[in-house]
Amino acid sequence: MADDMTSTDQTIGYLTPERIMIRDTARDFVREVVLPTANRLDPIKGDMPPELIEQMGDLGFFGILIPEEYGGLGLGAFEYCLVAEELARGWMSVASIIARGNSFYRSVPGEGEARRAKIEAMAKGRYLGAAALSEPGTGSDLSGVQCRAKRDGDDWIITGAKYWCTFADGADYISVLCRIDDPDAPGGRAGTTSVSVEKPKGELPKGCTGSPIPKIGYFGWKTWELYFDNVRAPARQAVSGNPEAGTAVQGVAFGLGLARAHTAARSIGLARGALEDAMAYAKERIQFGQPISDFQAIRFKIASMATEVEAARQLMYYVCSEIDAGRAGRVETSMVKLFASEMAERVTSEALQIFGGAGYTTLHPIERYWRDARLTKIFEGTSEIQQRIIADALLGKPSQRGSN
Repeated sequence: MADDMTSTDQTIGYLTPERIMIRDTARDFVREVVLPTANRLDPIKGDMPPELIEQMGDLGFFGILIPEEYGGLGLGAFEYCLVAEELARGWMSVASIIARGNSFYRSVPGEGEARRAKIEAMAKGRYLGAAALSEPGTGSDLSGVQCRAKRDGDDWIITGAKYWCTFADGADYISVLCRIDDPDAPGGRAGTTSVSVEKPKGELPKGCTGSPIPKIGYFGWKTWELYFDNVRAPARQAVSGNPEAGTAVQGVAFGLGLARAHTAARSIGLARGALEDAMAYAKERIQFGQPISDFQAIRFKIASMATEVEAARQLMYYVCSEIDAGRAGRVETSMVKLFASEMAERVTSEALQIFGGAGYTTLHPIERYWRDARLTKIFEGTSEIQQRIIADALLGKPSQRGSN
């Protein structure tokens, strides 16, 4: 792993001694554990081993955002994204799985001390969640979900299809976004709710069937297509992000701001990994009697790539600081997600070009960064969705929505 040549410790006002320590802890872990594991398992589409998850839990990576009173670190979006960038430099899936603790603790099912014990276990990576939001016919517009939750006494009964549920098998519970089929819904209207369905680790819930989706990347864990057939879950396990059930889509939309900053961090980590590897390769690869790093074409590529990575990082630092101060809005989080993900695809592609034919093999991790960077433009809201959010904020909504 090449030294990180694209960041400094002198970023005024951002990288405090505590944050540098957190970053360097994650960086050492990636160098010693994550990269060797990813290089071994990603080419064969293997899943990340349980002991890797346990080590991450021991380091506190799942509890960065969880309050100290629940056994977490009680830190903010800045530290969360700082660690995510480092982890993505090794394997994006590892940078992603930490969200199954940090972003999920509010949806942990149960009550009282039993629920507290689960959150404390979550902070250590021993109890994790998965989210079933999208459906075969519903992606960016989650208000169109058709999976139903019908009230039956003290339970919800869930029926319907879900798509793109990553870690459905490995999680301890799945938070399922459903349309309410309930005459007592708030205001007498049909709405949405998120129901937490507990299950044994390594299995799907009773009454739920599914199959892994054949992805071209994002290996290390499986992403599932699921069908819920009268699956029961206690009604008290409905979590909407709002005191009233029936408004879960709004709660999901609020959480997407943090998720988009997290995606920016992952994008930066991927781009940085590709840049560092390309720099190391360019110094070693001899053509026409000299390292290709001596050729102006390669030098200019690397200069532009490094500039883009650093620009995205500084925007991420700013947006995370705004999130932690309670000031970040949809526009800022959309901008950082859009800029960083688009940057990651460009930089990883240029890095692969520097590798030449060697980059188009699984013998080097550069193709992993390239494949996974492409996904960052799609999940947590596509680049087009981010552009629409930003444009609507700047210009106002278009007079005719049909023109979009």
